[in-house]
Amino acid sequence: MISPDNQPGPLPSYNLFTSDPVLPEAVRREGGNLKLLESFGKQVGSLETREWGRLANKNVPILHTHDASGNRIDEIEYHPAYHSLLNLAVESGIHCMRYEKPPGDGAYVTRNALMGLITQIEMGHGCPTSMTSGSLMALRHQPELAEIWEPLTISRSYDRQLKAPSAKSGVLLGMGMTEKQGGSDVRANTSTASPVSAGGPGGEYRIEGHKWFTSAPMCDAFLILAYAPKGMSCFIVPRVLPDGTRNSLRLMRLKDKLGNRSNASAELEFDNTAAWMVGEEGRGIPTIIEMVHATRLDVANWGVSLMRQAVSQAAWHVANREAFGATLIDKPLMQNVLADLEIEVEAATLMITRLSGAHERMEIDEREQAFARLATPIAKYWLTKQSTPVVREALECVGGNGYVEDSMMPRLYREAPLNAIWEGAGNVIALDIGRAASRNPESVEVFLDELDQSRGQDSGIDNLLDSLRTDLSNPLPEAEARRLVEKLAIAWAATLMVKHGQPSVSEAYLMSRIGGDHGSLFGTLPTSCDLDQIARRAVPA
Repeated sequence: MISPDNQPGPLPSYNLFTSDPVLPEAVRREGGNLKLLESFGKQVGSLETREWGRLANKNVPILHTHDASGNRIDEIEYHPAYHSLLNLAVESGIHCMRYEKPPGDGAYVTRNALMGLITQIEMGHGCPTSMTSGSLMALRHQPELAEIWEPLTISRSYDRQLKAPSAKSGVLLGMGMTEKQGGSDVRANTSTASPVSAGGPGGEYRIEGHKWFTSAPMCDAFLILAYAPKGMSCFIVPRVLPDGTRNSLRLMRLKDKLGNRSNASAELEFDNTAAWMVGEEGRGIPTIIEMVHATRLDVANWGVSLMRQAVSQAAWHVANREAFGATLIDKPLMQNVLADLEIEVEAATLMITRLSGAHERMEIDEREQAFARLATPIAKYWLTKQSTPVVREALECVGGNGYVEDSMMPRLYREAPLNAIWEGAGNVIALDIGRAASRNPESVEVFLDELDQSRGQDSGIDNLLDSLRTDLSNPLPEAEARRLVEKLAIAWAATLMVKHGQPSVSEAYLMSRIGGDHGSLFGTLPTSCDLDQIARRAVPA
C-alpha cells in the first residue's frame, strides 16, 4: 500500500533467504541446510541487524598507538555494532563450519550462503570472517602450528580480548601480502625473515619490513609473506606472544577508504617481529595461495550479496511509490530496468551457489577440484565487476533518496568496487585464468564439459561454446585475457540459466546476453520478455 506522503520508507524486517527467488532452490540442489538458512535469513533481515550495519559504518574504527602513559599499544577501537556483527558471524560458524564436518555433507554450501546473507547487511566484518576461514588451509601445512591455532580458529566463541592464544577462547586470523613497492606483484616484496636459531618449517624468525594493506588488523595473528634465506616463505605473526607480551608489530595508520569503512585497513611495520614459518621455506606463495583461493570465493560471493541487496532496496522502493499516475513498478520502462537487474542477480546467484558446491566437494572429487580451479577466478572477476553497475543502476531507481546517506544505497555503492580489487585486481585474475588454462588443461576440459551439457537448447549458447573451444585451443595473448574471461562467465551463466532458471528469466537472459538483443546499459531488454513478471520477482516478500 502506498503511504499518504508517497514515501516508501525503509524496507521492513524480512527474511533474506526465503525472499530470494532462486537461492533456496539452488542451495537445496547443492546439499545445503535450508532450515538453518531460513532461520538465519530472518535474523539478519531484522531491523536490529541492519541497524548494526549502519552504525558500524557511520562510526569508523579509531587507531590508538599509545596509552595515556605513552606505552605503545597499537589497538583499534570499534563501535559496538561491529562487534555485534562479528559475534553473530562467529556464533553462526561462518568462519569454521567448513571444518566441522566431512567434505561433501553440505556444510560449506551452507556456510557460503550464510556469508552471502549477512554481508548483504554489512560487508566489512566479512573480511576477518573470511580470512579466518581460509587460514587453516595454509596453517595445516605446519602441523605443530596448526595444533596450537586450529582449536581456537574453529571455536565459535568471539573473544575480542588482546591476549596470548593460550588465554583465549577463540581467535580471528588475518593475512598480509601487499607491500607499497609491489602491490599485486608480491615477488617484489622486500620484507625479510631471519631465523632465530636453526629456522626452517615451524621455526622462529624475526621479521623486518612492512605491509601496505592489512585489513582487520585487530585479528589475533596474521599469515604473511617475507623473504627467508632460501626464498619467499609464509609465516604466522601473532599480536601477542606465548608469554603474554606484545609482539613488535606496529600499526602505523589506518587507511581512509572510499567504502568498507567499518573494517579497519592498516599499514603495518615489522621491527624485529617474532614469527613462525608455515610450510616449506621458499614456498610461501604456494602455501598461502590455498587461503587466497578460499577468500576469492568469498569476495565473489560479496559481489552477489551487494547486487541482491541493492536490487531488493530498489524493488521495494518502486513497488511502494507512485509517479505520473501509477505505481512505479507498473511503469513499463521501470519494469525493464528492474527486470534487467533481476536477471543479472539471478544468474550471479546460480553461479556462486554452483561454485560453492564445487568447493564443498573438491577434496573428495577430482573433477570438482578441476572445475573450481578455473571457475573460482572466473566468478571472482565477473561477479565483482558486475556488482558496481548493478548497484549504481539500483541506486538510480530509488532516485534522490538513494543518494542520501539515510538510505543504505550509498554504502552499497561505495562497497562495490572493492571486491574487484582485493584478492587480486581484474588484470591479475584474468591472467591467472590464462595460466590455469595453459597449465591445467584438465580444468579447461572439465569446465567446458559441464557447459556442453546445455548444448542443443539454444543456438547462441552452442555458437559461444564453439568459439570458446577455439579460443582455448590456442595460446592466449595477454591483451585478450579480459575478453576471454567475459565470454567464459557469460557462457557459464547462460548454461546455468537453461538448466535451473525460471523460464521467463532464462529466456530474457539468453535473448539479451547471448542473442545480443540488449543495449550497453540496463533497462534495454527486448519488450518480448515478460518484464512485469521478472520485475516483481525482485520485490522482497
